[in-house]
Amino acid sequence: MTDLSLENVGTRARRLRVDTLVRLRWLAVAGQLVAILIVHYGLRFPLPIAPCLAAVGASAALNVGLRLRFQRNHRLAEWPATALLTFDLLQLAALLYLTGGLDNPFVVLALAPVVIGAVSLPRGQAAYLVALMIVLALVLAFYNQPLPWIEGAALSLPPVYRAGIWVALGLAGIFVALYASRVAEEARLLSDALAATELVLAREQHLSQLDGLAAAAAHELGTPLATIALVTKEWTRNPKSAPAQDDLDLLSQQVRRCREILGKLTSLGDDPGSMLTNMTLSVLLEEVIQPHRNFDVKATVEMNGPAPEPICARSPGVLYGLGNLIENAVDFARSEVETRAEWNSSEVIVTIADDGPGFAPEILSSLGEPYVTTRAADRRAKIDETTGLGLGLFIAKTLLERSGASVRLANKPGPATGAVVQIVWPRAEFERRQSAA
Repeated sequence: MTDLSLENVGTRARRLRVDTLVRLRWLAVAGQLVAILIVHYGLRFPLPIAPCLAAVGASAALNVGLRLRFQRNHRLAEWPATALLTFDLLQLAALLYLTGGLDNPFVVLALAPVVIGAVSLPRGQAAYLVALMIVLALVLAFYNQPLPWIEGAALSLPPVYRAGIWVALGLAGIFVALYASRVAEEARLLSDALAATELVLAREQHLSQLDGLAAAAAHELGTPLATIALVTKEWTRNPKSAPAQDDLDLLSQQVRRCREILGKLTSLGDDPGSMLTNMTLSVLLEEVIQPHRNFDVKATVEMNGPAPEPICARSPGVLYGLGNLIENAVDFARSEVETRAEWNSSEVIVTIADDGPGFAPEILSSLGEPYVTTRAADRRAKIDETTGLGLGLFIAKTLLERSGASVRLANKPGPATGAVVQIVWPRAEFERRQSAA
């Protein structure tokens, strides 16, 4: 069920928004209108002005109709979006027919609908748009009105040159479509992977909160249950005597308290003041560092800043991101990992430094990108071939940046060896979600 939901969300996110197409078409309408007016009135070239304006007007009328028919955030299904891009190709072909066909240098604009289709539509519809563009270009090579030119002179390109333009346009359409489709697909795959990662993190965080809250609830239930046991024990000593009203009120009060404590188990995250929802910076760092204290590497934390200490919302993404960076530092450190937190009124800075070999210079500028890893150079990292692809650092960096932070990776300056990772949040952004809660 979860996979199906994620697939549906990804499919809908891929669809074109009506507002996007409308804005792009208004831009095309404005450019076409300016070009027509400059050629006709500025350069004084003979031009079938009325048919050209009619073609531009048809595109503008379609935009008005789309605005009236759909909401701005409406996402078009595959075939309606394909139909609109088909209209754009046909409208541009009509203008090119009236103004010289393939002789017109603006013929390259036919690539725009192809690129949009390759990025947002399945391969079948994208291939259809490429084929349509090639066919329309072939037709324009043989059937077109003369290119607007100086009156009394004619400009006609040789047939071989026109054929070259057609071949170049077709090859460019195919290449651009394949390139844009591939890049968009990789971006979608990475986005889906991050979405799945965040979903897993959220679930793990929910279970972690449930475990901690259950322990806290069990502890809190001890007092009211002890009171209830004491009252019932007193009743068993005198079963024939009626319970006192004070005892009944006390029992009712303790039962209500038990119900409130148990009710917290079904409202995780709803209490903005709960320690399970908000956490100070020191608690945040201690939570991510604690699992790494039982290794040979010493893990220290230093806090430096004026009161009050920054408070943030408990975020699975931030916990995972910091935890991954500290885990990497522990893996590569020789003896010690230092984590230093500093803050002032404007910034919250967390610096993680180790005394290991540091980042390899040849990959330092690429760190944080997917599939860039330093594992192969580490003599201590005994991992199998399916791990160490560099996605962990990429995901950690991305999740931290989504929380508003900037992440900087470098090596220690001077003769000292080791890697340094600095995470900087604007303090307002670090505390934003906690304040909103």
